[in-house]
Amino acid sequence: MNPRALLSDAEFNGVMHTVLDNNPGMAPELAGRIVVDALAFLATAVRRPQGLVPSRVVDEGWHALVLHTRLYQALCARLGGFIHHVPERPDPDNRPHSSVERTVAAIGAAGYTVDADLWRGPEDSAVSVAASCRHSDDGGPIVIIPKPKG
Repeated sequence: MNPRALLSDAEFNGVMHTVLDNNPGMAPELAGRIVVDALAFLATAVRRPQGLVPSRVVDEGWHALVLHTRLYQALCARLGGFIHHVPERPDPDNRPHSSVERTVAAIGAAGYTVDADLWRGPEDSAVSVAASCRHSDDGGPIVIIPKPKG
C-alpha cells in the first residue's frame, strides 16, 4: 500500500512544506519521505489496539500533519479513528527502542513499507529534525478515539 495516496497532491505538498519550514536546509525529498512514513504510522496507529510510537524523525512529519488541523481531522475520520498528540519532554528512559521496533513491525504487518533510515533509535542523529518530544507506548500520550476493537 502507498500511504502517499492518503492525501491529494496539494495536501501532501502543504504538509511537506510545513516540515521544510520547521527544518531549514532540509532537502524536499527527505521531507517528503518523512511525511510518507508519518502517514503510514497514522494509518496503522488508528487500527491498532496497543499504543504505537513514531520515531523521532517520523514524529516531525506527524507534527506537520497535526498542524493542518482540518486535513488531520478529515484524514483521521477516513482512517476510522482520531489520535490526539500530547507531547512529552524527551526522556530516553521512558521510550526504549523496542517500542519503535514494535511500531515498525506493525506498520509492515499493515501492508506498508517503512523507510528504515527514518526509524532509527532516539539516540541516532543521522537525520536532524526539529521535533524534540517523545511518546510512550500503551497508555501514554497517544490516545486513539475511538479505541479500536480487537
